[in-house]
Amino acid sequence: MFRDHDASPRQPVEDARLVADAVKGNQAAFETLVRRHTPELLRLAGRLVGPVGDPEDIVQEAFVTAWRGLPGFRGESTFRTWMFRIVTNRCLNHIRARPPLTGTRVGPETIPAHGYGSPARTTEAGAAIRDLLGALGRLPADQRACWVLRELHGLSYEEIARVVGAGSPTVRGRIHRARRMLTEEMSAWR
Repeated sequence: MFRDHDASPRQPVEDARLVADAVKGNQAAFETLVRRHTPELLRLAGRLVGPVGDPEDIVQEAFVTAWRGLPGFRGESTFRTWMFRIVTNRCLNHIRARPPLTGTRVGPETIPAHGYGSPARTTEAGAAIRDLLGALGRLPADQRACWVLRELHGLSYEEIARVVGAGSPTVRGRIHRARRMLTEEMSAWR
């Protein structure tokens, strides 16, 4: 009989406990981890591969990799950080395998349809978002990954270092270069 892993709305069972149960073969525990982390991982993958990628496939493959690698998960980082690393590596491989983006290819689904008031403000905000997404798409993959993990997902420099497999000073340098390039490219919006 499976335990109820979704007993309350606020992080009912800690990830570490779910991982321990999943390692023992409890598929319901792993399914809870998948449900819990999929939305954030989809956002991460979408931000890293952009509109021409397939975040759903990347995240699904990442969870398959995680399921297979679960017995080797030593808990030196959180399950979340471990999944960020798997998804980020898959995204970077996907980015490296495709030709570089030459223009801004952003679909209407990436532009928020509300919250800006007037149609003029909505149009202006949509243009700024398109420009930002285009600038992000032109960043080198390693800089984009570090910037997205820091600025959009709130990871610490140390967590990012574990995710991307680099030292903390390297991560700081990548984020600094990404910020500098984005500032230059977005200067027209100041």
